[in-house]
Amino acid sequence: ENDEENDRSGSAKAQAEKAKAEGGEGGDEEKAEEEEADVHFEPVVHLTEKVETKTNEEAEEQMFKMRAKLFKFDRESREWKERGTGDVRLLKHKENGKTRLVMRRDKTLKVCANHYVVPDMKLSPNVGSDRSWVWNAAADVSEGEPEAQTLAIRFANSENANLFKEAFIKAQQENEALFAEEE
Repeated sequence: ENDEENDRSGSAKAQAEKAKAEGGEGGDEEKAEEEEADVHFEPVVHLTEKVETKTNEEAEEQMFKMRAKLFKFDRESREWKERGTGDVRLLKHKENGKTRLVMRRDKTLKVCANHYVVPDMKLSPNVGSDRSWVWNAAADVSEGEPEAQTLAIRFANSENANLFKEAFIKAQQENEALFAEEE
C-alpha cells in the first residue's frame, strides 16, 4: 500500500480521479478546473459577407476540361519540373472567339499554364508514354511576363490523352482563322 502512495506515474487528472474515487482530496481541484475550462469567446468580426472572386474567365466558355498533371522543361538543369496537378481547360472567349489553355493547381487555384492555342504549336507524344503530350508555348503568361516554355501534360490514361489532343487540335484550327484575320 505504501508503494501506491509513492507512485508518481500517470497524469495529474488521473491521480485526481483516483483520489476522488478513494474519497480523498482532489475533488475540489477538479471542480475548479472544470469551471475554468468552460470559457466562451465572442468573435470580434463576424464574417457574413461573401466575397466574389474574379478569375478573368467570366467572358469565356469552357470547351474542354480534364484532370491532368503539368510539367515544364527547365533549360538550366535540363530536367522536367512539376508545375501542378489540376483541371486543364480550353476556354473560348465569347467575343473574339479565341481559345486559350488555362490550368490551375488544385486547392490553391494558382495558374500553372495560360496561353493561346496557336496554330504553330506542335503537340507531340511524350517519349515512353501514351498518356502524355509535349508542346512549345511561345508566350505562356502563367508566371506574369510572357515567356517561351516547353510544357508536358500527363493524363490518367491514353483515352483521356487522346481526347485532349482532339480538343487541342480543334482549338488550333479555330484559332488559325482568327489569328490570320488580325494580320
